[in-house]
Amino acid sequence: MEKPAVEKLVIIGSGPAGLTAAIYAARANLNPLVISGREAGGQLMLTTDVDDFPGFDQGIQGPDLMAKMRKQAERFNTRFINEDVISINLKTKPFVIQTESGSLKTESIIISTGASAMWLNLPSEQRLIGKGVSSCAVCDGFFFKNKNVVVVGGGDTAMREANYLSKLCKQVIVVHRRDSLRAQAALQDLVKSKKNVNFMWNSIVEEVLGQDKVTGVKIKNTQNNKISQLQIDGVFIAIGHRPNTDFLKGQLDLDEKGYILVENETHTKVPGVFVAGDVADWHYRQAVTAAGMGCKASFDAEEYLEKLK
Repeated sequence: MEKPAVEKLVIIGSGPAGLTAAIYAARANLNPLVISGREAGGQLMLTTDVDDFPGFDQGIQGPDLMAKMRKQAERFNTRFINEDVISINLKTKPFVIQTESGSLKTESIIISTGASAMWLNLPSEQRLIGKGVSSCAVCDGFFFKNKNVVVVGGGDTAMREANYLSKLCKQVIVVHRRDSLRAQAALQDLVKSKKNVNFMWNSIVEEVLGQDKVTGVKIKNTQNNKISQLQIDGVFIAIGHRPNTDFLKGQLDLDEKGYILVENETHTKVPGVFVAGDVADWHYRQAVTAAGMGCKASFDAEEYLEKLK
């Protein structure tokens, strides 16, 4: 297929939001081009069992779900570039996108680059991601029913994770490096009222223990450097997420954490530029909500292109 001089629609990102947008856009004959990124597939590539995405009664592996979504998009002739976007220029029409290998022009864009969980970056933690180490209680909490888990963090994210897990797990231990929480007061009060939630203050995780699955953690007290060991089944890292928006600086309005500010569902302040998924949605952060937003963004882009004619 010959490359058009100016694309109708470019979708940046290939998680559930971007691939759903591609499926709808391709079926609407928009001939979308997806710039999938080097880390294609989004956060589901780090998730083993996905039991909360509708349509899979026996569950599905995260990478398998993303592979199926990509094949579905390809069935409708969606094109893919497996590169990262370096920068975009939204101050010119058509818009210009700079990738690793060159630049291209497009009449409209859907940005669905997602957000990356922030990790402790311990070798033991990285090795056990998906084997007891998780960054999403809603995604993985069910697998720790009546088990003991640790939640690392002290902000809103950590308190929401701890609250959710308290309904499933036998015991939840919140490990926080300070002696007080940063989370909003209402969330703190809610979690502190749970009988099966305990706190380890002035503490950090030094090492996640286990070979094929998590069996425990080594905790260091930051006041006296004393090391203790806990036998637990799961570790939930809840120190926040970082939206993948570095390439947008100076082009779109971002909030203080870097999330794209959205007007009217998926629209940005720049006509023709739309947003879908976790790159704007800091609250829900689920595959199914990202997919729903991708669908909306595709419809909005189609409507915009129709008016351009």
